[in-house]
Amino acid sequence: MKVLVTGAAGFIGFHTARRLLERGDEIVGVDVINDYYDVSLKEARLRLLDEVGSRKGGRWTFLRSDLAHQAAVSEIFASHRFDRVIHLAAQAGVRHSLTNPHDYVQSNIVAFTNVLEGCRHHAVPHLTYASTSSVYGANTHMPFSEHQGVDHPLQFYAATKRANELMAHAYSHLFRLPTTGLRFFTVYGPWGRPDMALFLFVKAILADEPISLFNNGDHMRDFTYVDDIVEGVIRSSDLIANANPEWSSDKPDPATSNAPFRIFNIGNNNPVKLVEYVDAIEAALGKKSRREYLPLQPGDVPNSHADVSELVANVGYLPSTPVQEGVDKFVAWYRDYHKI
Repeated sequence: MKVLVTGAAGFIGFHTARRLLERGDEIVGVDVINDYYDVSLKEARLRLLDEVGSRKGGRWTFLRSDLAHQAAVSEIFASHRFDRVIHLAAQAGVRHSLTNPHDYVQSNIVAFTNVLEGCRHHAVPHLTYASTSSVYGANTHMPFSEHQGVDHPLQFYAATKRANELMAHAYSHLFRLPTTGLRFFTVYGPWGRPDMALFLFVKAILADEPISLFNNGDHMRDFTYVDDIVEGVIRSSDLIANANPEWSSDKPDPATSNAPFRIFNIGNNNPVKLVEYVDAIEAALGKKSRREYLPLQPGDVPNSHADVSELVANVGYLPSTPVQEGVDKFVAWYRDYHKI
């Protein structure tokens, strides 16, 4: 297939594009390559994709473009006929949204509108896009299910991703565009973002600097290894969303519709306490950390736990990489990448 992967220089986008290339698909990757974090890391990811693409006979094309620019997105869709679109480009980060909300409007709302319009006008068979577990917000009933309501986000980032889900449904309903939204749960692994906890903790511990454990380290997170995420993304993209024939307007199911629309959780289904996550990092590094216990930060969700039964039932896949195994792989990559 010919697949558009947006955010291809990003953490999950890079891994997704590489996996698709390795299985023989033709990939057009798009990324604006902003400086939200170290640009050299994004460029290193792209170099690796260039290498994989060369081995696969040049089935890789990269376009540096801002998806918030309508004309640029229109040109991308006009120049290619995509069998699938996997939209992973977004302004990420919970705390950044507290001080820079306009970044999220441009990257998460305006850009997504342009992608939806591109898919609509060029009859793309299936759009798969990234959402987040953060949409569960003030919900406390665990595990989080796609069939729960999610109308109480705790940060603007989550609000924009929930808006994406609603926007996708409108296009699925109005234009019969098949869409699948994927709620990612705390993704980690090699080539990860430098602003994420695992990267920050490993860097600090190796430098003999203290690490900050917010909520006194009592967070529970459904840490999900990136390879598991990517497998779920690709399987979900391959299986085109259909309308749910049993959907009822009297008791509307938030996860499906009478339109070709669906939402899946992708999580490890095995939440781990933050202090236990740090234990796993220490074991991988062979070195103890200096821990500073701090209060809960504004906008943070104390706990997350994914119900992934719908993912299993629909695409036949259950994320399952143990945290220690995933952390070990990240530490090995980190040492190699930074020549430590």
